[in-house]
Amino acid sequence: MSFLTDPEFWARWVGIVLIDLALAGDNAVVIALACMRLPPRQRLWGMILGAGVAVLLRVLFTLVVAEAMTYQFLKLVGGALLFWVATKLVTEDADGEGDIEAADNLWRAVRIVAIADIVMSLDNVIAIAAAADIAAAKVDIAHAAAIKATLIIFGLATSVPLIIAGSAILMALLERFRVLVWAGGALLGWVAGDIMATDPAVVGWLGEAAAHHLHTWAGRAGAVIVVGLGMLLVRRHRPFHLDETMAAIGLAVWIAGDILIEATIPENAVLKIWLARGVIAVVLTIGYALSRSRRQVGAEEA
Repeated sequence: MSFLTDPEFWARWVGIVLIDLALAGDNAVVIALACMRLPPRQRLWGMILGAGVAVLLRVLFTLVVAEAMTYQFLKLVGGALLFWVATKLVTEDADGEGDIEAADNLWRAVRIVAIADIVMSLDNVIAIAAAADIAAAKVDIAHAAAIKATLIIFGLATSVPLIIAGSAILMALLERFRVLVWAGGALLGWVAGDIMATDPAVVGWLGEAAAHHLHTWAGRAGAVIVVGLGMLLVRRHRPFHLDETMAAIGLAVWIAGDILIEATIPENAVLKIWLARGVIAVVLTIGYALSRSRRQVGAEEA
């Protein structure tokens, strides 16, 4: 268990939690709709039991998928599916979606939450299994299986109180700051590109050296594909909002910063790398806040 003191492990754990949160918007909606007709004293239990059962099932499914993705071509299939999920995520407001039936009693609410989460959580399963697979190899290849299982169980278990306590807050943030959904989609595209580039079949076709070089750029290309394709699909339904524009600019800045970090900071200096990425994230957040502020001032003046 020495990997628990490794900063890389905790950084990867944060990444898995962020992926789960980026995809938890629809799960929060299910919990709210399924429990809203319950008596006030049963609502908390409906949320706790529904989220708990759903996450337990997701842990089991994710462990199976994580092991299965060690076989040839499955990473390619999983990555392609993840591209589809990420694109769907960033374009979900382009057209409407159906409602989910609300529950009249506690156990019916739990069943609705659990069943709906199973149906919708394949995106979470693929994303988290892919992220854990990559993370385990980077933390300690000799104990990759134990690290992968720990990341999956710990990361998903952490989401239980977050879903219960923060579903309403998360939905409000996603609705108000749509750029967060685009950031989540870009992150999923990054993971999809990473995992597809590490498929044993790709390594066999290209060779170790070429596959390693491809892996360096695959994540960046995946994020660009998701954001670019998502913007094309959104544009077919409506004009771009500020969030789409800022997402494209933010992704360009992030990739440029990532390339600069790779060129100037040694790969083994994990803490410095993540600190540098943190600085970029802060700069992007400040830029987004200033852009929103100027837009609001302009709208008031108009």
